Amino acid sequence: MSGRMQIAVCSADGGEFSDKHVRFYAKYASVTLKTLEDPLFQRFLDWIMRRENIEERRVASVQVGMYPSRGQNGKGLAGKFSSTGEIVIYPKRLEFCRRLVRDFEKEMVYFYIKARAKATLIHEILHAKYSNDEAKVRQLTRKYFTIFTRHQNMRNINASRIMDIIFL
Repeated sequence: MSGRMQIAVCSADGGEFSDKHVRFYAKYASVTLKTLEDPLFQRFLDWIMRRENIEERRVASVQVGMYPSRGQNGKGLAGKFSSTGEIVIYPKRLEFCRRLVRDFEKEMVYFYIKARAKATLIHEILHAKYSNDEAKVRQLTRKYFTIFTRHQNMRNINASRIMDIIFL
């Protein structure tokens, strides 16, 4: 699937961003794309798709949005799956990341960005099969993300807090 991933530069909210914001979001998008293209994570996604019997053609492309987007409810979107199989992964707002930096060290913010990207992609891929069952998608996302992270170093108490933030 990594061959179908790219950064999408359009502004989802149509807003103007300062040079500082553009630099931040460009770096965020770059970290996200590299995280999602990781071969180990790609193999894990293939495993999920086989296990859930999701045909690869159901996911036409994965775009890493460079700018945040808000849903119809006004809350920030993590991702979106369209009926044509296009997935878009959106960043958190700069202000949110600044608050994380105040509460955690910088490395934990990178951990958050990477973990959120992985969890979001898992979530959106599951929508290819369970399009109208948000509760099932959320439950399976948590299950599969936990399986993936079980083998990573999660002993840090801050890592557990970051995981709680992702799955609130």
